[in-house]
Amino acid sequence: MELTLGVAAHVDAGKTTLCERILERTGVLRRFGRVDHGDAFLDDSPLERARGVTIYGGQASFSLTRADGTPLHVTLMDTPGHVDFAGETERALGVLDAALLVVSCAEGVQSHTQTLLRMLRARGIPTLIFLNKTDREGADRERVAQQLARRLSADCVPLWQEHAQLAEELAARDEALLERHCDGEAAREDYLAGARRALTAGTLFPVLSGSAMTGEGVETLLEAVAALCGTDYEQRLEQPFSARVYRVRRADGVRMTYLKAMQGRLAPREVVATPQGERKADAIYAVQGARLSSVSELRAGQTAAVAGLLARPGEIVGEGAGSTAPELVPVMSVEVEPVPPLDRHALLAHLRELEDEDPLLAVRAERGMLEVGVMGEVQIEVLESVLKTRFGDSVVLTPPRTLYRETIAAPAVGVGHYEPLRHYAEVWLLLEPGEPGSGVTFTAACPPNTLELNWQRLIGTHVLEREHPGVLTGSPLTDVRVTLLAGRAHLKHTEGGDFREATYRAIRHALMNAQSVLLEPTLRFELAMPSGALARVTGELLRMGAELDAPQTDSEETTLSGECAAAAFWGFPSRYAALTRGLGRLSSRFERWSPCRNQEEIVRERGYAPLADEANPAGSVFCSHGAGVYVAWDHVREWAHGADEAQLAQERLVAQRGGR
Repeated sequence: MELTLGVAAHVDAGKTTLCERILERTGVLRRFGRVDHGDAFLDDSPLERARGVTIYGGQASFSLTRADGTPLHVTLMDTPGHVDFAGETERALGVLDAALLVVSCAEGVQSHTQTLLRMLRARGIPTLIFLNKTDREGADRERVAQQLARRLSADCVPLWQEHAQLAEELAARDEALLERHCDGEAAREDYLAGARRALTAGTLFPVLSGSAMTGEGVETLLEAVAALCGTDYEQRLEQPFSARVYRVRRADGVRMTYLKAMQGRLAPREVVATPQGERKADAIYAVQGARLSSVSELRAGQTAAVAGLLARPGEIVGEGAGSTAPELVPVMSVEVEPVPPLDRHALLAHLRELEDEDPLLAVRAERGMLEVGVMGEVQIEVLESVLKTRFGDSVVLTPPRTLYRETIAAPAVGVGHYEPLRHYAEVWLLLEPGEPGSGVTFTAACPPNTLELNWQRLIGTHVLEREHPGVLTGSPLTDVRVTLLAGRAHLKHTEGGDFREATYRAIRHALMNAQSVLLEPTLRFELAMPSGALARVTGELLRMGAELDAPQTDSEETTLSGECAAAAFWGFPSRYAALTRGLGRLSSRFERWSPCRNQEEIVRERGYAPLADEANPAGSVFCSHGAGVYVAWDHVREWAHGADEAQLAQERLVAQRGGR
């Protein structure tokens, strides 16, 4: 049986140390490595060892024996604990069969712990909890167990309870077990089966305790994993191959795509469908820390590094090939400037390579600038270090600034025409405000007798294949519904690239006619602090323009939650530490894009001139007297060919929607 077990925690909870101890106890390591000694097996990059923090996810495999004597092959994934590298953690969550959430028994439930459990629950990942550092001064597992029940879930059940009490707790979370328990017929195996069902259903989070440093409780933890966790990949082996990409790395200059096979099998040299087209799996490697060893097959439930596939993290390859949008969103960016003799083109190539490994970097190369999305200040420092150590690049990073998005407040129609000599395409698009969080969507309301379906599908591809810059600040367009009203092609002269030009110009033309709205990122935050700090913290948040929920106070502390613009919140964590004298806990996450409170000021500050953006023209190219002529955006309708068809399509659309 194959099982992928991820280990997650708030930074400094002892997660990597626990992974090291597990690998030592299962015979993978002869010697126990330590983060503070810089010799942890899974923190194998020089940068991780120098900083003593997990930046990239590491993995290794070992075997356990289940109660029935069958082997359980476990792939252990160590994920970053620092919130700045939560994107790496999120990508790993997509391939987990079970998770181990590590909580420091000395510090208790910390800010990022709550965020991690929320992410695990949202994905339905069965989760065990390990209270680490019970050997530390001030550690109190009973107190922390109460915190778990209060702050994370009432379904956090300590497994060290007396048998009768534990039996009651387990029976309350599984209906089949409850019936046998009440009849007095439940045996040990019944309680185990009930616990497995409840764990899978998300109504039970078994809590264990111990010390990774001394090894106390680790054997019990492994026994719990073997007894409670299971998968059904054996039943999926004969299905068509499908896998999820969760990581991209380079080994000796070769790009490796890390896959988790969800079903079927894959052998070297086989061709696999990817979102970018069919690709050949040149070689398949088992992963053990930094070591790669060639294998003859990747089977359902297993992970491997594959050479030759050009898929990106978050994508599906094989059956159902496609991609999924990440939950996490960078809300700030930094401009990266090369220091001579490094030139901009070489730096861009290096940033693209890093973006290939971490799509959240969202590299933008526009108007002579190289801009990179970031999650926090530590990631900025790491980015500078990686550019230096991997590529030898010396760069200057500007102070972070907010990433914005743009949308529209009312419908607008745009037309794009592309007709240089021996080319022809025209596209009419209706842009309408979409639902918040919907991104850019596409539908067609164009009859196939006026434009063939293959051209309509191609237009839809061009609408969705890239981020379209808005006209206020050049920020990416979002929450817009795009409808194809009409289009024209030429039997002889139309090529695929012609519709790309026409589509991009139609979107730009519509935006020039639209009422654009600038959106800023809004964060949802949760703060826990000593009650005496509430007044100071509340005052600071109100000065930042935050909207606050009613505070919740218990015997230990006060919890305060609310929402705040990301730009105002950026420097708050360091101030919060001072306001609470280091005793507060903070977690925050992207909540939504909201209308910018100071739109005019930001637009003026950014100084974006949409008509000067030559890479995104709003005008069109028409043929006149045998030559291509550029027509400015405010005169395109006078030259366009398909106005009547577009008007009819729009009237039909209004009628279908009941006149709205």
